Amino acid sequence: MRKNYTPYLFSQLQDRWNTFYIQHFFRKHFDRLGREPLVVKPASVEIFGSQIEAGDCLHMISDNARPIRLTSWADKKSSGRIRIGDYCLISPGTTITSAVSIDIGKNCMFATDCYLSDSDWHGLYNRLRPFRCSKPIVIKDNVWIGHGAKVGKGVTIGENSVVAAGAIVVNDVPDNVVVGGNPAVVIKQLNPKRKMLKREFMFQQEGAFQQQQEELVRLALEGNTVFSWIRSIFFPRFSG
Repeated sequence: MRKNYTPYLFSQLQDRWNTFYIQHFFRKHFDRLGREPLVVKPASVEIFGSQIEAGDCLHMISDNARPIRLTSWADKKSSGRIRIGDYCLISPGTTITSAVSIDIGKNCMFATDCYLSDSDWHGLYNRLRPFRCSKPIVIKDNVWIGHGAKVGKGVTIGENSVVAAGAIVVNDVPDNVVVGGNPAVVIKQLNPKRKMLKREFMFQQEGAFQQQQEELVRLALEGNTVFSWIRSIFFPRFSG
């Protein structure tokens, strides 16, 4: 089966429930969550701990098989903190875990299965608890972290920079570069004078992005009937 046979009316009902769930349940897991969050399968997102904040127009694409995980750990002396700026995108399977602080700027994008942790969680010699093995992470504005990339403790990634898929970042990354490899090194320079479209461009008019997405869904599901939907569930067949 290559087509989504869901009737548009059913899709609308799902969207209304999703919006209700985000506002009345999902939002309460954050210390602060800005306006117009768009979260796919919000019930699958795993959020643990306090001091977790996100700005306006957060876009999260989660899934039961690949949930997004945001975790801040606390002990008697300190507590982790996660701050996510406006207009950020977080894709399935991404894990962000903090023992001290992880600060993420505006317009940042995280592809599938990214991993950020500001702690090693166990010392080389004291393996009973995290002791002197945690340092803050700073992700500056408009950073793009590719599929499966990992960012370790104490790292600062500069503005507009890109971390290639599968990279392991253990050292600071300057502004306007592409890094890749293990450990990640600079493989390309970006032109800081060249105009760059950022995610915030999609949200210049309040509600416009959601309306555009609804129109795309309507066009994709146009003509679907309840009968064809039920048939696709119980009697799926190849659709060329």
